[in-house]
Order: sequence, then structure tokens, then C-alpha cells
Amino acid sequence: MPVYTVHAPPTVNRQPDIAPDRFVFVRDGFYVWAFVLGPLWLLYRRLWLALLGYIALVIALTVVLGAAHSGAGARFAVLLLLATLLGLEAASLRRWTLARRKWRQLDVVIADDTEAAERRFFDRWTRAQPVTAGYQPPVDRGEPPPVRRIPMPSSSLNTDIVGSFPRPGSSR
Repeated sequence: MPVYTVHAPPTVNRQPDIAPDRFVFVRDGFYVWAFVLGPLWLLYRRLWLALLGYIALVIALTVVLGAAHSGAGARFAVLLLLATLLGLEAASLRRWTLARRKWRQLDVVIADDTEAAERRFFDRWTRAQPVTAGYQPPVDRGEPPPVRRIPMPSSSLNTDIVGSFPRPGSSR
């Protein structure tokens, strides 16, 4: 099962209110899109320093491999290893960037997918939150209240059908 870390944005002006809709769930594991489209994935996730490091590393490897007169197969293998490394460490790069931006790691959740991770986290998180003053949970009273029966006066309007449709079972 995948492991998710939950990160909360930094509080502005020391406000205790945390906006749960801004929480970020980062899945630990291999990121296929970071492997296939590394620089574009880094741009999409706004990992600027990681993108600069990736570009610098690719340029340095290209210069070193060119100076060593390596063949195209060796260059391909080295860049494939670099892409694999990026796919494996994409979650760590994302967590590192969130930590640099002063996001707090709140919890670690194990779940099948992001939706299940969110449910598990928010179930635990809401149980741990203090109850605000004046709030009382609803009381279960068992049954719904009784319904008042108001007798209707008997008339021909209540028993006969008005219009072109006769009563069922009557003669035509």
C-alpha cells in the first residue's frame, strides 16, 4: 500500500485557522511522469531549485561524457539512470520544497489511493481537534416525532375522481 505524507501550509500572522482544503498529500513511491517528462513535471509542480539542479546536472553530464568521447549508448544509459533517479526521488524533492516553503508535515497515512488517504487523515484529524465552545453534537432521540392526523370531511370531491377518468372498478 502506498504511503502518503500530509502537509499543511504555513500559518499567516500566527492564525490558528488551518484551511483543510489546502492540505497537500504527497505519495511516496515511483512517479512515472517524473521519469518520462522530468523537466516538465518539475515545472508543473513548481520545483524551481530542483529543476535548476536537474538542468545543471544534465549539462554537466553531457560535457563530461562528451569530453570522455563516450558513445551514444553510454550517454543514453547515463540519462536513463538520471531519469530513473528523478522518478524515484520525485516525492522527496516535493517534500523538500514544501519544507523549504515552511509547510508543516502533519501526518503519515497508509492507504490505497489519495481519496482513501484523505478520508483516513480527516477522520483522525477531526477526532483530535478540540470542540468549539457552544457547539453541541445533535442528540439522537430515536424515532421521528408523531404526525398529527386531521380528519377530512367526507364529500363527493374526496371520493370521486374529477375529470375523464372514472373510479377503478366502477361501471363505465
